[in-house]
Amino acid sequence: MKSYRDVLTLNIPKRVDFVNITPEVREAVRKSGIREGLALINSMHITSSVFINDDESGLHEDYKKWLEQLAPFDPSPSRYAHNRTGEDNGDAHHKRQIMGREVVVAITDGKLDFGTWEQIFYGEFDGRRPKRILIKIIGE
Repeated sequence: MKSYRDVLTLNIPKRVDFVNITPEVREAVRKSGIREGLALINSMHITSSVFINDDESGLHEDYKKWLEQLAPFDPSPSRYAHNRTGEDNGDAHHKRQIMGREVVVAITDGKLDFGTWEQIFYGEFDGRRPKRILIKIIGE
């Protein structure tokens, strides 16, 4: 079995945003030379996520509104005990928990084996600094 590792670094200028990273993952699969296997893509930070869904702007806006309703941004320590540590990102930790840490995608015949509308997204919930995404590919 072969393995391949790549790391993407993103610096999202907004506090909350979504970025389609499917092209970068496809390129990593191509570079890996793996024809049959699995690709693991995960955020290496506790205030961001990786998830699969449709690349539709209305859906992304809905996600932002929904997440803000579930875990509203509030830098004060009264809403989130985590903010008592001097941080202001208690909401971002909750948003990451909801959206997930990673995805695994099958590789078939050297390509990501997706459903019709599936794409891979990086979700940022406490942006404005560099964060890393691990791409780990294993197979033959």
